[in-house]
Amino acid sequence: MNETLFYLLLIVGVLGVMLTIAALLIWYERRMLALWQDRYGPNRVGPFGLMQVLADMVKIFFKEDWIAPFADKWVFIIAPTFVMIAVLLGFAVVPFGPGLVVSDMNIGLLFFLAMSSLGAYSIFLGGLSSNNKYSLIGALRGAAQVISYEVFMGLSLMGVVIMSDSFSLVKIVEAQKTVWFVIPQFIGFVIFVIAGFAESHRAPLDLPEAESELVAGFHSEYSGMKFGMFFVGEYLGITLISAMIATLFFGGWLGPSFLPPVVWFFLKTMVFITLFVLVRAALPRPRYDQLMALGWKVLLPLSLLNVLATGALKLYFGS
Repeated sequence: MNETLFYLLLIVGVLGVMLTIAALLIWYERRMLALWQDRYGPNRVGPFGLMQVLADMVKIFFKEDWIAPFADKWVFIIAPTFVMIAVLLGFAVVPFGPGLVVSDMNIGLLFFLAMSSLGAYSIFLGGLSSNNKYSLIGALRGAAQVISYEVFMGLSLMGVVIMSDSFSLVKIVEAQKTVWFVIPQFIGFVIFVIAGFAESHRAPLDLPEAESELVAGFHSEYSGMKFGMFFVGEYLGITLISAMIATLFFGGWLGPSFLPPVVWFFLKTMVFITLFVLVRAALPRPRYDQLMALGWKVLLPLSLLNVLATGALKLYFGS
């Protein structure tokens, strides 16, 4: 097959699969939360409630596309697009299987960190342009949370980089043929997961939109399709972080040969998506000052210690 045609089909396939997963996660999250809380989830619209996703999409499409008269109109409109574009670009460096990566860059890990940082602009611009005090407080919280935890996320991955000698995600997966990095880099794995919750502002770390304090935070004034884009962006973010956990710490596509590599990759990713859903149902939301204290007083020293120990062991053993 022509190389250009292959990559065009791969890009279309990745976009289609990721947007489909994001839509289905709405149903999956409701069903898992219901199971966890011993109650019925969506079960009326179609078999197993599967058509509930379609019903929700129709509702969002037909809602009034309202823009607050006191808002900064153009910034208000484009703000939700930033999060979707940034997260979808992040999938460009994720290897789904041998040869199944849109771009195997030698700075793939840095590209992922850069794209995850851009999501902060969506929150900040959305809250600032709404000209609403709840939205502004949510935006300030969101920007500080994402920027702070981006530091710990980056430092938590330096141990993986030291062990694999590369920023390429394909080479990081190939370096885990003998042992998954979750074992020697368990501290880095825990810090990365906590930072992933904060970066995707998922419950219990959904402080930028804490409804009991800020109505809905940075997206209080949003409705219809623009609200839907924030919503889909959040589910895409969960999928991207889960895919990165599988890639960086659990061997990516590596697994026994009775299943294709791409199936192993998606199975591992689904395990961590389920973790994101179940943690939402199990843990309460901390205060904002507690979240920031955890980051700067606990996660930062731990991540620096992990980098120091990994570097020292690498120098001592030489491999």
